Amino acid sequence: MAELAKSQERIKKEEKAHTPKRDKKTKKITSVKNFLDKYKKHEKDTGSLEVQIITLTENINVLTKHLKIHRKDFDSKRGLLKMVARRRRLLTALKTASPKVYEKMIADLGLRK
Repeated sequence: MAELAKSQERIKKEEKAHTPKRDKKTKKITSVKNFLDKYKKHEKDTGSLEVQIITLTENINVLTKHLKIHRKDFDSKRGLLKMVARRRRLLTALKTASPKVYEKMIADLGLRK
C-alpha cells in the first residue's frame, strides 16, 4: 500500500512539473496551445515553420526537465540535441523567409538569437 501511495505521489509531481504556466517575471505565455492558436495559418496547420518551431520548443522544454532528474539518460540527451539542431535550422529558414515573424517568435518563446 505504501508503495502505491508513493508512486501516485510521484506521478502527481511529474504531471505538475509538465503543466504549462505563465512566467511571472516576463509575463510571457508558456502554454503551447496559446502559441499554436496565435501562429497557425489554418485550423489543421501542422507543417508550417512556426508550428513546427513551437512544438519542438515544447518537446525540448519537457525533455530538459526530464534530463534534470535523470542525468544519465544519454539516449534522451542525444534526442534533445537533435531536436535543438532541428529547431535551429527551422529558425534560420524562418529568418530568411520572414524576419518580422522570426523576431516576434523569438520574443514570444523567450529564445536567444
